[in-house]
Amino acid sequence: MTVTVTGLARSCHPGPTVAVTALAALLCLAFSATAPRAVTVVLAVFTGQLVIGWSNDLLDAARDRHDGRRDKPLAAGDVSSLAVTSALALAGGLCVLSSLALGWRAGVLHLVGLVGSGLAYNLGVKATVASFVPYAVAFGSLPAVVWLATSPGSAGTLPPVWMMLVGALLGVGAHLLNALPDLADDTGHGILGLPHRLGPRRTQRLAPLLLLAAVVVAMVAIGGAGRGWGWAVLGLGAGLAFTAARGRGAAPFRAAVGMALLTASLLVLSSRMAAGG
Repeated sequence: MTVTVTGLARSCHPGPTVAVTALAALLCLAFSATAPRAVTVVLAVFTGQLVIGWSNDLLDAARDRHDGRRDKPLAAGDVSSLAVTSALALAGGLCVLSSLALGWRAGVLHLVGLVGSGLAYNLGVKATVASFVPYAVAFGSLPAVVWLATSPGSAGTLPPVWMMLVGALLGVGAHLLNALPDLADDTGHGILGLPHRLGPRRTQRLAPLLLLAAVVVAMVAIGGAGRGWGWAVLGLGAGLAFTAARGRGAAPFRAAVGMALLTASLLVLSSRMAAGG
């Protein structure tokens, strides 16, 4: 039982799953969501990410076995396909129910914009030049989902455009860095997404620029330009961008996660400052 649970946890792509769920939680805090509504948002996003992660490993299982990927539980035999499929079905049901509990606008946007984009990527978009589109749509939709689900009196209106732009920039940057360690293996299997076509050098140069642009847009939008804390945020963002540009292995993607959390924290800071007058 313990082995199965551990295998399932490792198969769900825990890093991105936890990171996106944390982003949703920070957005709930920034938008002053009530505790019950925040819990529902976090549950919907968390289960949606489980669906994306587990479906990815199921679809890639044969290829991962061929490549001898010991870091993949399905390929290594640490968890069965039946266990992952069962967990995927359970997560999918919970995702639909919790998404619709947010209201039809937020629920449909989450199921289509985030979960649908992730599944589209897994099912083949990742092998095309448009591989960045699901990430841009998903991350760009996340602020809107939380806004629609939590903002009092939003009446179905969307958040400021800059929030969705920041999300899209973060998503594309994260996609480029997430694909970076597997570029050679993916290309050998005929997967030619945007980062594969750009090549490792250009991919690792472009991604940090997109991530840093997201931080700058958020900082300027909330009035941090020229302030002491704004310069501190920019310095931290630049440091993370440098890590993304020069790091190896998982370090660039972890830096991308750090920049995403930094950007969401800016929204929380902005909301607390506004509440304090």
